[in-house]
Amino acid sequence: MSRRLRLLFAALAMAALLWLLFAAAERFLALTQRFLTLPVALQWTLGVVLAVFAAAGLSVLWWLLRPRRKRRPLPVPDRGNLEQRIGQLREHGADTGALASELGELDRRRLGARLHVAVFGEISTGKSSLIRALAPQAQLASDARGGTTRSVGHYDSSLPDGRSVVLADVPGSRESGGEARETAAREEALRAHAVVYLCAGDLTRGQVDELRWLADFGKPLLLALNKADQWNASELDQLLARLRQQSRGIASAVIAISAGGSERYQRQLADGSTESVERQRKPVIEPLLQALARLTAPGAEGLEPLRENAVLAGLHQRTGALEAQTRAEQAERIVRKYARRAIVGAMAAVAPGSDLVIQGVLATGLTRALAELYGVKVSEVQIEDFVQQAKLTLRTGSSIVLAVAGNALKAFPGLGTLGGGVLHAFAYALIFDSMGRALAASLAERHTLDQDDAGARLRELLADAGSGRLRQLASLTMEAVRERDGD
Repeated sequence: MSRRLRLLFAALAMAALLWLLFAAAERFLALTQRFLTLPVALQWTLGVVLAVFAAAGLSVLWWLLRPRRKRRPLPVPDRGNLEQRIGQLREHGADTGALASELGELDRRRLGARLHVAVFGEISTGKSSLIRALAPQAQLASDARGGTTRSVGHYDSSLPDGRSVVLADVPGSRESGGEARETAAREEALRAHAVVYLCAGDLTRGQVDELRWLADFGKPLLLALNKADQWNASELDQLLARLRQQSRGIASAVIAISAGGSERYQRQLADGSTESVERQRKPVIEPLLQALARLTAPGAEGLEPLRENAVLAGLHQRTGALEAQTRAEQAERIVRKYARRAIVGAMAAVAPGSDLVIQGVLATGLTRALAELYGVKVSEVQIEDFVQQAKLTLRTGSSIVLAVAGNALKAFPGLGTLGGGVLHAFAYALIFDSMGRALAASLAERHTLDQDDAGARLRELLADAGSGRLRQLASLTMEAVRERDGD
């Protein structure tokens, strides 16, 4: 295009822009004049509406453009408190071997003073190939079905400055049916001083979540784009820019590498036939080595506090999960004990109204036992109020309970022919099992005695008794009947 033609187009563009500005100004003045002719009340109304919309628009704009805050690591629990909790779990019969072993491994690596780096990422992103490039003498064990690592492996390597490093090759995440291996990979990532997160393209939502999970534990992190040789320079620059945007505030650096490995292609022969050929691609990992040397410059001793914090924070979560599981198992035993007592009490109740007295005593004991288990302090007044509310729920739903119990008994040979006393006992078992489960779930979630929440859960359980739960209660009722009859 000639210079004169370019000047002509530029002049036309400027004229068009000026015309748009004058048109917008004219439109604004016209709207202002019409606004001023409106009644005062309507002017105020429209002014308030426009101000609200303007404030909302500015708020959205600020939310989109505001600088992101740095992610704060998870709070680190005190080790003494953590060991105390693990000891309490052990006393309650929980399997705490894995937790104690983790503490032992934490101490072992601290005393070993060796630098540990975990290579982390989704399945088939080239982690094992990268380990092979970083540690050429390593013998890697992979599953031939997908080339995926099945367990954690440790290999010796060295950085450009001569420092030795232990590389951890962990199983890939997002593998179907590989939840246990993914858990092992995450635990190993927390044990490492630094993590290299490997990807093979744009980050998926799951990969971004994994990066944020690592950042929440304060892990020094590199994001490495593998197989960089499959893009041209322009595509690679655009992809790296997107990765930097996605990992902003999380990864210390984003680099492009090629881990090498083998590739298979079809080669055509002189006679027209083809053959499958496998060749080795040359690895290009210098940018990763340099970035890793900068990231781990403080050395194992300098990075040890961050590593220890991450391990303890992970142990805190695992201990909490085991505590919740142990409490749930204890709550199950408590509920079963009181359901059995309710069965015995229902069969022993002879005088009119005595079953209501038994129901109140057992409900009070069940509420107190579960509250103590979950560490929730409740007063006698709160317990009495909850029991009264539960009794109200049971009275209004007694016909439903008896109908469910009657239909359930018909499904179990022997129970359906034992008469109304057994039906009444089975109904009591269903009532107290539902009450206990509802209260335990509410206490575990709310950490307080929320009567409305527990009552709502109780009504749901009474209206929807699963066949598996009914079978367990029927078996419990049969045991109580046999013990009473001496059979």
